[in-house]
Order: sequence, then C-alpha cells, then structure tokens
Amino acid sequence: MRIDAHQHFWNYSAAEYPWIGAGLERLARDYLPSDLEPLLAAKQIDGSVAVQARQSVEESLWLLALAKAHPLVKGVVGWVDLRSDRVGDDLRVLAANPTFVGVRHVVQDEPDPRFVLGEGFIRGLRQLRQHGLTYDLLLYPSQLPAAIELVELLPEQPFVVDHLAKPRIVAGEIDGWGRDIRAIARHDNVCCKVSGMVTEAVRRGWKRDDFTPYLDVVLEAFGPERLMFGSDWPVCLLAGEYADVAAIPRDYFSRLSTTEQRMIWGDTAAGFYGLK
Repeated sequence: MRIDAHQHFWNYSAAEYPWIGAGLERLARDYLPSDLEPLLAAKQIDGSVAVQARQSVEESLWLLALAKAHPLVKGVVGWVDLRSDRVGDDLRVLAANPTFVGVRHVVQDEPDPRFVLGEGFIRGLRQLRQHGLTYDLLLYPSQLPAAIELVELLPEQPFVVDHLAKPRIVAGEIDGWGRDIRAIARHDNVCCKVSGMVTEAVRRGWKRDDFTPYLDVVLEAFGPERLMFGSDWPVCLLAGEYADVAAIPRDYFSRLSTTEQRMIWGDTAAGFYGLK
C-alpha cells in the first residue's frame, strides 16, 4: 500500500483559518478528498493520512467523517488539548474510531521553545499510549533540543517528526539542525516524514538539488525503515504542484532497493499509524 503520510483538508473560512493570510491566497479555498483523489491516482498512491490544520476537537470529528465517506483517507491525525482536564474523555471519544491514529499540536507556533516539556502537556501525552495513538511533532529547529528530551522521557510513545523539523533550506542552514536531527533519530521510537521541504526553500525557485544535503542527513540518521513520504498538500501548492513535490523523494530514493523504497512510500507509515 502506497501512502501519502501527511496532507490536510479544510472548508475554508478566514475566521477559522487565520494563518492563511497575505501571500497564502492559493490556500484560501476549500480542499477536500475529491480534490486530492486524482492527484493520488496519478502517482499510484493508494491513500493518505489527513492531519489536523485547526486546533479543535470539532475538526478532528469532521476529518473522521470525511474518512468514513472517502476510503482513500486511511488515517486521521487530529487535535485534542493535551493540557486539559478533560483530555481523557476527548481521547476516548476519538480513539473509539479506529481511523483516528494520532494527535498533533502546532508546537511551532508556541513561543516557549520548551513547550513540549510542560507538565500538563506531558501528562496528556502519557495518555496516548493506552489508546494506541501516535504523536506528530511539528517543530522548528530551535525546538528540537526540547523534543529530544521529550522522546527520551517517553520511550514507549511512538513519535514522528513532521517536515524534517523544518530546516531553513532557503538559507542553506544545516549544521545545528543536522546535529539535533541525528540526536533525535538515535531514539528508536521516533520516525521522520519526508515532507514540507519545498515551502522551506525558495518558493517557485527551488531545484531538486537544494534538498539533497537534508535528505542525506535523514536517510543516514533514520534509515528507510523510519522514513515516510508526505506531500503536505495543499500547503505544498505554495511552492510546487503535487507531482513536482512527489518527484523529489522519488528521484532521490530511486537508488535504494525496492524493499527500502516501499518502506518510504507506504510500509513505514502503515506500520507506524497501524493503517489497514
């Protein structure tokens, strides 16, 4: 099964998606499974994991309803307030649906670089394992040191780093990010999504070679068995069409064995999220 392990859906409104502002006008419309389906079919991708784009339980329930109506959506990574006293109740409701496979918080927007180590946040994270849920780490490089402490603190909790932790490809910055991404990869409970790179590069001016140094690092650090392809559609459309984005890992990983390529293009995601 070939899987796009990271994409989003929304019914757009300016009030509910305030982060879609100036310069992001292409995202200011509805993006739904009917829009994604032909893009997946063109690349012989069997399904996707829909990831939260709005921090509300209501959106998580809406994504599950979309998944029920559209079999191409194999899993949903939603949001709950992990610091809330009612997080246990919210998790029970959502995890009762087997398509609900994980949780994500937009940590990149938190001003505290050690947000993930907050007592309340960790208390909520500790409840994920009893429901068989994963956690997506949406981070900037400056937040990686705290994330390294977190994954060491919770060795039984499966984590995945979204978008390679967003290295500043546009500026060619690699050393500090590379040190920290290698450090987090030393923990076997952590995977990494090969996603979100084009929006961290020169948008509409990137070349495939721009990504090679970063892909070299994550391939060496994680190995193909802990890497998974994600398009970050429709956000990726700010910097390239779906086919162009998918071609970056296709070409880079083409030197690997068939088995290793299958890991990156679906087997890792299916195993990590427990997709059927």
